[in-house]
Amino acid sequence: MKRFNGFMHGVNLGGWFSQCDYSEDRYNNFIKENDIKTISEWGLDHVRLPVDYNLFQTADEKWIEAGFARITQALEWCKKYNLNMILDLHKTAGFSFDKHEMETGFFDSPVYQERFYKIWEELARRYTHFFDGSNNEICFELLNEVTDQAFCKKWNAIARTCIERIRAIAPTTKILVGSYWNNSLAAVKDLDPPYDENIVYNFHCYDPLVFTHQGAGWLDLMDTKFRMPLKSTYEDYTKNTEKYCGMVGNFFNMYDQKAKLDLAYFENNFAQAISVADERGAYLYCGEYGVIENATVEDTVEWYRLISEVYNKHGVGRAAWSYKEMDFGLSDARLDSVRNELVKYL
Repeated sequence: MKRFNGFMHGVNLGGWFSQCDYSEDRYNNFIKENDIKTISEWGLDHVRLPVDYNLFQTADEKWIEAGFARITQALEWCKKYNLNMILDLHKTAGFSFDKHEMETGFFDSPVYQERFYKIWEELARRYTHFFDGSNNEICFELLNEVTDQAFCKKWNAIARTCIERIRAIAPTTKILVGSYWNNSLAAVKDLDPPYDENIVYNFHCYDPLVFTHQGAGWLDLMDTKFRMPLKSTYEDYTKNTEKYCGMVGNFFNMYDQKAKLDLAYFENNFAQAISVADERGAYLYCGEYGVIENATVEDTVEWYRLISEVYNKHGVGRAAWSYKEMDFGLSDARLDSVRNELVKYL
């Protein structure tokens, strides 16, 4: 499979320009230059920067230069510390993965779609050549986490048009496209064949969800007091996934139900997406993966160790969620005692 050089080991800057209160204090202080320096010192090669459209565009579609200036500053810091960047449009007018943000209608609205295309044309004009003359690179991620499977056909068509319009400005910039079910591994196969040789199939991996999201208050059925060791039996994973995640299916049926989760789970989980990307000549990249702060630090390190074995074996690039706070923070104090070990697996 094609190796996504320069984007093999990364971390998200979640909560800075997206999933935030959009305050000046947040913009100015959540991530600072020293944080980018720290990421570089961890030995990582890139950051994924989620941005919401309202950072740089008003409700009546006027550009907000101060918002673009913030993205530019982040890029300058990356250039200084030799980090590449994936610029991720986390929310667009008419769509967000988070239903509470009340962005709806995108997939049926030519008006919203045209606005989306124009946003990407503007981002391409401003940033495609930002790193010219340096060793750094920027990539574009069209949209974060398409949700419903019903959007699949429409999303493939929208993504195709958007790529064509970006290509008129940025002929070779790598473009990331994710599929439905929030960039599910299982949905990679339903992406259209890559438009050209610079398309990256993008997925997110929080599997097993009942472990990585144990106690997560935003899951409808989850008990916030629920805790589960990583090395639980597949029988327990089956039972708890149904009870706390509302997911009934064959997620763990192929394993001895009395056996405990191990590397084989991750190998099997990734197999189809790896095969699809390889057959179609696309890069494969995991834009988000991580473990909630409710898990023990020992289990957190072990989960990262196991999943990194599969990434490394198959040449899959990735960016952990997330650098700071956001319920998954890798720089948070709770991980101080294990961070030197943990960053080996990012």
